Amino acid sequence: MTRLTKHLLTLSAAAGFGLASIGTAFSAESLEDVMKRRGLTEKDILAAAKTYTPTGGRDEFVVFSSGGQSGQLIVYGIPSMRILKYVAVFTPEPWQGYGFDDESKAVLAQGKINGTEINYGDTHHPAISETNGEYDGEWLFINDKANPRIAVVDLKDFETKQIVVNPIMKSEHGGAFVTPNTEYVIEATQYAGPFSNDFVPLSKFNDEYRGAVTYWKFDREAGRIDPAQSFSVELPPYSQDLSDAGKLVSDGWSFTNSFCTERYVGGIERGRPPFEAGCSQKDTDFLHMINWKKAAELVAAGKATKINDHDVIMMDTAVAEGILFLIPEPKSPHGVDVSPDGKYIIVSGKLDTHASVYSFEKMKALIDAKDFAGTDPYGIPILDLKKSLHTQLQVGLGPLHTQYDSKPCVVYTSIYVDSQVTKWDYCEGKVLDKISVHYNIGHLMSMEGDSVSPKGKYLVSLNKLAIDRFNPVGPLHPQNHQLIDISGDKMELLYDMPLPLGEPHYAVAISADKLKPKVRYKSGWDSRTDQRSPHRTLPGRERTEVVDGVTHIYGTLIRSHITPEIIEVEEGSTVSLHFTNVERAEDETHGFAIRGFDINLSAEPGKTVSATFKAEKPGVYPYYCTEFCSALHLEMQGYLLVTPKGYTAEGVALQEGQTYTEEDYTKQVETVNATQAVIDSVVQYITARNFKDFPPVVAMVEDATDQLNFAEEAKTKTEEFAAAKDWQNATLWAQQWFQYQVKAADIGLRAKTYLDQNGAKVVNQ
Repeated sequence: MTRLTKHLLTLSAAAGFGLASIGTAFSAESLEDVMKRRGLTEKDILAAAKTYTPTGGRDEFVVFSSGGQSGQLIVYGIPSMRILKYVAVFTPEPWQGYGFDDESKAVLAQGKINGTEINYGDTHHPAISETNGEYDGEWLFINDKANPRIAVVDLKDFETKQIVVNPIMKSEHGGAFVTPNTEYVIEATQYAGPFSNDFVPLSKFNDEYRGAVTYWKFDREAGRIDPAQSFSVELPPYSQDLSDAGKLVSDGWSFTNSFCTERYVGGIERGRPPFEAGCSQKDTDFLHMINWKKAAELVAAGKATKINDHDVIMMDTAVAEGILFLIPEPKSPHGVDVSPDGKYIIVSGKLDTHASVYSFEKMKALIDAKDFAGTDPYGIPILDLKKSLHTQLQVGLGPLHTQYDSKPCVVYTSIYVDSQVTKWDYCEGKVLDKISVHYNIGHLMSMEGDSVSPKGKYLVSLNKLAIDRFNPVGPLHPQNHQLIDISGDKMELLYDMPLPLGEPHYAVAISADKLKPKVRYKSGWDSRTDQRSPHRTLPGRERTEVVDGVTHIYGTLIRSHITPEIIEVEEGSTVSLHFTNVERAEDETHGFAIRGFDINLSAEPGKTVSATFKAEKPGVYPYYCTEFCSALHLEMQGYLLVTPKGYTAEGVALQEGQTYTEEDYTKQVETVNATQAVIDSVVQYITARNFKDFPPVVAMVEDATDQLNFAEEAKTKTEEFAAAKDWQNATLWAQQWFQYQVKAADIGLRAKTYLDQNGAKVVNQ
């Protein structure tokens, strides 16, 4: 009997008695000893207790942070600040196979610009889909500042499903922001450019360079943006920045701030002052106010102009139809944030000390009365600043971004220059508290702070500099996200979290219970199209087919083997691999990597992935599973043999390194029988409880049953070879029989543990 079988028998015996009582021996070292040894204060211990999440525990909130120049999303939990996942969006990412399998390559290909592959992005502003202004946890959208694009991420599996390229923008920053029922995803330009793809000299900047706000129509049923139903509103060549959609009383309107309304074009190489001088000369810039609901009606009525096959409402039409207005705002603003009730809009200027609170009611009244302070050079009506304001308040030097608390009228504003967060009352216009952060805060984020009902409790400061906060790791430092407790009257800094992936700009946090991600796919699933893959394969149906000169390999992945284990093609062949992960148990991902072909696949349970390449050079190319999936993970291997043209196989049998006897066979069968006893005891334990009430256990039982079916097939082959006294093959097939049993037992014991930990009840004896 093997050691493994003995161990399984021991576990099986324990299973019959439920969870054994386990005495826990704690260290003799006291809490006071630990505090003294590590130099910790009572305040440190309290902060640690507020963020500590016990083993097996889960966070109350989940954060989606932009990954900046990594082109990815970062997912972490609050209050633990544990990183949970990186979601590949605009950049290939081998661990997830993103950009390495055919399916995800097709998604990345949607983001080509002028036919050029763009395999990076600068992600800035994620937005979660909303229903009636509440985060619904279904979809997430994020922009690429470097190459004006928007991506759609499905929160059922945290995978990118679509990338759309803006047809008229040359640059953007103000994306992505959603309307209250996710009718549209808003994207605004950053640096003005010509809408055409032609060269236009800078001497024509005022006349032919333009900004815009694009409203991407989201088809919730399809889970995709519909470019054909999307449109833009032409804006002056100001540098538009961030946006927000109105809520409740202001629903139907969107707000986009701007900078460099001086329309200055630098050129230090020509002896002119640089952009930063000319773009910050005025005391104010403009907040754009757009009636997007009426704009959509204008497009439907045929009042838009087609530019690059995209509907654009031109400025003269927008002015004539009364959908576009400007309001002065403090210069160089960064952030425009609508209050949960939709009544107020808060804007701050980076080169000012004030936060300005605009009243939507006052702004709308000025528009209805046509009470304008004038027009800009393009004829757009300008509302009077003082008449539009509810209040202005000095909050610190370099205010940027504001987030709302669950407490009425309470907000938090990031103060870049002062490296602080200011807590203040926007109804009465008074500062309530300040806290220093480390260092140079950009955005900040409260829990569901962009929705109609913020949750409060925590605030995250997204700091641009870490400087001395962490162990030095070279000149390139991580970013620093700091967790702040805002549950009391005074803010309390709890935790520093280094983020070593790109430069995160903005993040959104959602209550974890709103997320309902799947734990496995339907068998043979193409996760990028959300349909059954035409290349899906079932165990026993693996095959090779040649279609139109392409050699298609239809294979399966399961613990602990890849089928087929040997692939042979002739040099010059185009090969298309299709692998289906036929596991059913949660978290049993398999990978596939092969030497020399730039292929690394990731197949989660149920998923089908493909990789197409040309086998140009004769040779031997080992492949293997990259995910440590079982005790025999290293044996999950195979060979791609690329034979020279005209090669004739040698008529020589494979030489095995070990010869087995009847005694070896008998010993192996004894092990099989002992292992079956383990399986029987575990099955008895599980079926005696209400396991069907626990979906993860049901999935594991299904997976274990599959393994036992495979074991039965191996048993049949074992007995056939034994009857023929072929002890070599009989012993090897008995070993394979045992391997299937071990996998079944492993799954069964995991199921047993799950039932124990989740209070399963005995239903029969």
